[in-house]
Amino acid sequence: MAKYAFFLGCIAPLRYPGIEKSTRVVAEAMGIELVDLTDASCCPAPGVIRAFDKKTWLAAAARNLALAEKAGLDILTICNGCYGSLFDAAHELHADKNLLKEVNEILKEVGLKYSGKTNVRHFAEVLYNDVGVENIKAKITNPVGYRVATFYGCHFLKPSDIKQLDDPENPKMLDDLVEATGAVSLYRKDKMMCCGAGGGLRSQFGDSAMKFTEENLKNMVDAGSEMIVDICPFCHLQFDRAQADLKGYALPVLHLSQLYGIALGMDRKELGLDAHVTPVKL
Repeated sequence: MAKYAFFLGCIAPLRYPGIEKSTRVVAEAMGIELVDLTDASCCPAPGVIRAFDKKTWLAAAARNLALAEKAGLDILTICNGCYGSLFDAAHELHADKNLLKEVNEILKEVGLKYSGKTNVRHFAEVLYNDVGVENIKAKITNPVGYRVATFYGCHFLKPSDIKQLDDPENPKMLDDLVEATGAVSLYRKDKMMCCGAGGGLRSQFGDSAMKFTEENLKNMVDAGSEMIVDICPFCHLQFDRAQADLKGYALPVLHLSQLYGIALGMDRKELGLDAHVTPVKL
């Protein structure tokens, strides 16, 4: 059984605990053991902290990487922002030994050292690359027939030159994972557009963020979608809460783990669907 240090991030446990619960259940069903990463902090957010002070961002990220390394495990995350931050930090520290030395001087203050050995994985790409779509199909006990708008987000595939997961402009990974449940992933205009919330835009320029979100929603509805399936709790938050303020949209928002939870027979309470602002009617 594959084993990972489970990096929760901030939004899932605080806003959408159903994402955490469904991830744990789905991971077990897929032969993945998740070990809680004790004392983990914020990743920290790549679009905010890194923009103000790169060394602070690196040190905070390296602390999480060091905790996983101390446990002898690679990291698995369910959030694109956490994935982007931790993956990028691990990449930079692996490539630059002088930078790693500087960061370790900071980590020494909290009794930690990072050797540069931690790999950072995203739940979705572990399912796709390690478990495999055909194996997933064989484990589905409650096939669904939803018409889905898949949402990749910004930090999952990019920077594509170092992640090399899929075609960053025309990917299929999430679509294949969604369709393994029996659902149909629909083509739509501007599929790779940002949700609108990233880089602090939601906090500082809420109106501009909402325009991005509404454009996404319009394209999803025009394509005939009946729900959104994402792989990032921050995108999840934006689509879920924005629809409460926008008129004419009521697309249920599910994290991939929640869709899989449904396809594995979990109930609404376990999936945390009643915690969503936009009603989820299945």
